[in-house]
Amino acid sequence: MGCLYLVPTPVGNLEDITMRALRVLKEVDLILAEDTRTTGILLQHYEIRNSLCAHHKFNEHQTAEAFAKRMAAGEEMALVTDAGTPGISDPGFMLVRACAAEGVTVICLPGATAFVPALVDSGLPCERFTFEGFLPQKKGRQTRIHQLCEEPRTMIFYESPYRVVKTLDELAEAFGGDRRASVSREISKLHEETLRGTLEELAAHFKTTAPRGEFVIIVEGLNRKKSKEVEASTH
Repeated sequence: MGCLYLVPTPVGNLEDITMRALRVLKEVDLILAEDTRTTGILLQHYEIRNSLCAHHKFNEHQTAEAFAKRMAAGEEMALVTDAGTPGISDPGFMLVRACAAEGVTVICLPGATAFVPALVDSGLPCERFTFEGFLPQKKGRQTRIHQLCEEPRTMIFYESPYRVVKTLDELAEAFGGDRRASVSREISKLHEETLRGTLEELAAHFKTTAPRGEFVIIVEGLNRKKSKEVEASTH
């Protein structure tokens, strides 16, 4: 019986990888990569010469079961994505499920993921939170946003530079423009930046400053006590 290793890779700085992760990438029979070109750069940097095979959201439905059967027959494989921990808004779930069905051992290494540093850096409560990942682009988007209006925990969203202004505007409209939030971009890269303020202030900032890089939006949960006080003061 083989094994599947889920190996987190750096979200920015190539030094943000563990020694254990490098050892696993050297020793496995095959590395399954979201984008073999991106992973190739990482492997070249650390002088790792190993076989690569594409495993991404467009083919994972077809390939997960076959890879799981190969591991059940004795092969050891590592799954990596372009950045961060596999399965967190990236391919991973289907392969893990297929391995579980075959009785293959799955080992997830600890390591990089974008939302943890963004959450801790936000200055918002982080003892309880909900990870929402990417909001639906079209169908179900407004429904999901409005479902979160009553969410008391700190909320975490991933967003692209092309939709970050739209998302901030929509969250401000649903939650109130004065809801506290933070936006982190380019985490662990040269131009890493975290901005804190209200949803309205952050939306205004990116309307005048072109958004660049991948974004993590952290939004304060509903403060029911504060909400009741505001309601009382308006009556």
